[in-house]
Amino acid sequence: MLLSIVIPCYNERKTILTLLERVRAAKLPSDVSREIIIVDDCSKDGTRDLLAKLSGQDLSVVYHAKNQGKGAALRTGFKSAKGDVVVVQDADLEYDPEEYEKLLLPIIDGRADVVFGSRFLTTRERRVLYYTHFLVNRMLTFISDVFTNLNLTDMETCYKMFRKEILDKIAIQEDRFGFEPEITAKVSKLKCRIYEVGISYSGRTYEEGKKIGFKDGIRALWCIVKYNIGSR
Repeated sequence: MLLSIVIPCYNERKTILTLLERVRAAKLPSDVSREIIIVDDCSKDGTRDLLAKLSGQDLSVVYHAKNQGKGAALRTGFKSAKGDVVVVQDADLEYDPEEYEKLLLPIIDGRADVVFGSRFLTTRERRVLYYTHFLVNRMLTFISDVFTNLNLTDMETCYKMFRKEILDKIAIQEDRFGFEPEITAKVSKLKCRIYEVGISYSGRTYEEGKKIGFKDGIRALWCIVKYNIGSR
C-alpha cells in the first residue's frame, strides 16, 4: 500500500524542514510505503529557497505561481497523488505525523473509507490555547453535523485521510479553509464509511504564524450550507 502525504505550504520557512523530517521518520505498517507531496502556495518568506534544495525519491514539490489558499493547494496535491490512501498534513507542526499509523488502521482493516483525526475525542496531549477557537470549532462542527447527519467531534481538523478512490469522486471547489466543511459535506453525500480517532495537537498562536481568522469562520458557515444543500 502507498500512502500519499499532501502538504500545503505557505510561508513556513521556520517549520517545513522539521516537518519533513518528522513525516519521513513517522512509523508506518511494514507493508505501507510513503510518497510526500509538498505544494508551495507561492511563499514569500524564503520557503521556496529551502524547498528547492530538497531531494529524495519519496518527495515531489509543486509550486503555485500565485497564492491561492489551502484548498487550492490540496486540489493540486490530490491530483498529483499516486497512493492508495491520501492524508492531509499541515506544514506548521501543529499535527504529529506519528498519528498516521493510528489513522491508517481502520482503512487497512477494511472498516473505513475516510478517517478524521479528532483533537477533542482523545486522551492525548494538546496545547491549551484560544477558548474562542474552541467555541467556534464546536459550533461549526455542530452545524455541519446537523446538515450531514454525522456525529463528528472535529470537522475542522487538518488530519483527514481518504482512500484514493473516494477522493477521485470529489471535485474540490474551495480555495481557502472552506475546504474543511466542503470535503466533509461531500464525503457524507457519498455514504462512505467514516471513522474518527483521537489525536494529539500542538496548536500555535498568531504570533507563531497561525493563519485562520474570523472571515474564514464566516466562510465555513456559508460552505456548510452551500455544499450540503447543493450538488456534489
